[in-house]
Amino acid sequence: MTAAEKTIIKVETTVNTPLKKIWELWTVPEHIMQWNNASPDWHTPNAENNLIVGGIFNYRMEAKDGSFGFDFGGTYDVIMADSRIEYTMGDGRKAIVEFIPDGNQTNITETFESETENSLELQKAGWQAILDNFKKYAESK
Repeated sequence: MTAAEKTIIKVETTVNTPLKKIWELWTVPEHIMQWNNASPDWHTPNAENNLIVGGIFNYRMEAKDGSFGFDFGGTYDVIMADSRIEYTMGDGRKAIVEFIPDGNQTNITETFESETENSLELQKAGWQAILDNFKKYAESK
């Protein structure tokens, strides 16, 4: 699949938490392991995050029953503290995360290139579920 054939998918949410706290919760491995799952029967038992341009990240995502797991990782292309993260996933797809402050709230938008294994609807639903889980976690902190 060429870049021209990839569909861009967008998910977004507004979190009732100030940007400074959002940035920490989004980027610190101890926090990532608490929110990085799409459903309660999954978890992230390990997260590594070298938040610099050229740095790598890797999140191990697993079903809690041990039936399935995978690594989600990539390399950072752009880091604009408290504002924007751009990265290339391990399979070469690109993603952008934008953080926009609005008083004591933060709007988060993620855009990413689709893959071919799962339907566009399933991909969007999965990424949105993880983002919604982040919102729930951030608002509880």
